[in-house]
Amino acid sequence: MNVLVIGGNRFVGLLATWRLLAAGHRVALLNRGRRPDPFGDRVERLRGDRGTDLERLTAGRSFDVVMDLACYSGEDGRRAGKIFRGRVGHYLMVSTGQVYLVRERAPRPARERDYPGPVLPRPAGPPDLGEWEYGVGKRDAEDALAEACREGFPATRVRIPMVNGELDYFRRIESYLWRLLDGGPMLVPDGGAEPVRHVYGPEVARFLVETAGRAETFGEAYNLAQEEAPTLYALLEKLRELLGSRSPLVRVPASALLSAGLEPVAVSPFSGRWMSFLDPSRARDELGFRHLALDAYLGRIAASFLAHAPPDPPEGYRHRERERELARRLHGRDGAP
Repeated sequence: MNVLVIGGNRFVGLLATWRLLAAGHRVALLNRGRRPDPFGDRVERLRGDRGTDLERLTAGRSFDVVMDLACYSGEDGRRAGKIFRGRVGHYLMVSTGQVYLVRERAPRPARERDYPGPVLPRPAGPPDLGEWEYGVGKRDAEDALAEACREGFPATRVRIPMVNGELDYFRRIESYLWRLLDGGPMLVPDGGAEPVRHVYGPEVARFLVETAGRAETFGEAYNLAQEEAPTLYALLEKLRELLGSRSPLVRVPASALLSAGLEPVAVSPFSGRWMSFLDPSRARDELGFRHLALDAYLGRIAASFLAHAPPDPPEGYRHRERERELARRLHGRDGAP
């Protein structure tokens, strides 16, 4: 196949591109070129901004598949539908579970049929405003593509929750690994009692490549996520066991963290309110997709970290001593409850 990847130079796009190349497909990457990629002369590079240069860079060209990892607004969706109409065999847009979170009375877990509904009012300001704008922008992009699909455009929308993986540039699981390896304690805001359901980056890449060209997906949307839904506390216990760590997991009120000048999501990246929780059964039942088991992919991430630990911890780790002091104040000498 002749494939255009919009994005493609970090995390899921990087992994999808490797899979495409390994399968013998021809790949062109369209991005701004601000980050290097490892593909050498294996790929064609189209340098520019998708908002202003997409039509010029793809003029007169057709693609069997377009994988779009950078479609963020209604204008992005409308432009893609217009430019690639009649010139693409299959357009795959990577969307987000946040399209459900910005809906009023968002269900948990969210199914594809739960998408329609009124959107929450625009928040007054940070921290919720940016998250709301992201989710609403993705909804606008999806709606534009759905409209194009009704006119025959062969697009599929793939909704994903929090993405974990060895290449996660947000360094979320890594934030927990640093804390579990330094002797602890690991603070868990509000006890970590809420169930979490994430997705593994390499599995998103695999789904995109395996779904490319499947006509039964045209005009449809699919949630993609792991099957397991442990509580955050149970997830951290799994990570602690994988590392052989004895660092205590300490349940603390989020209010206590804030009072100590600590942002809960800086201490525990999976403790924010903007965490979608998806039902992945449609992709499983209709397309036969089976996500890699949670224990297997956590083991891969932990092993990679231990073998190739970054020289410096994530940004949120800089207040680590303040975390320890709070744990001692609440629970005694070693922070253990």
